[in-house]
Amino acid sequence: MPKETNMILGTAHFIKTVEDVFEAMVNSVPGIRFGLAFCESSGECLVRVEGTDEELKKASAENMLKLGCGHSFLVFLRNAYPINVLNALKNVPEVCTIHAATANPLEVVIAETEHGRGILGVVDGSKPKGIEDEEGIKWRKDILRKFGYKR
Repeated sequence: MPKETNMILGTAHFIKTVEDVFEAMVNSVPGIRFGLAFCESSGECLVRVEGTDEELKKASAENMLKLGCGHSFLVFLRNAYPINVLNALKNVPEVCTIHAATANPLEVVIAETEHGRGILGVVDGSKPKGIEDEEGIKWRKDILRKFGYKR
């Protein structure tokens, strides 16, 4: 995962996904920097690539080639957070599932059969270390206001 990026991992059902996800991204956040890769699971079975940032396009393509799960897509993004684009992505007709939207380290649990590979789920970040206290509540509320999501 490139530094200072967030990622969105999902499953979709058609090659049209590449252009429709691209449009959803650029229409959601002016100046967004992202790379999008989609694993085509029929025909040529290529990793299809789009985006507005060459480094992120390359990183998404390389990661999706390693992942190799049909009809899945990966977006690495900068100058925006997943929360800024998730609703637009969920409204893309081809998008079936969003598995993760995170800046955390991500592990993808994969099943492989003689037909191909598929995403079973994800491990997003670390397990909890406890329950928030008053200081934790204050930090959570402060950071949301710092980012401009709450007043």
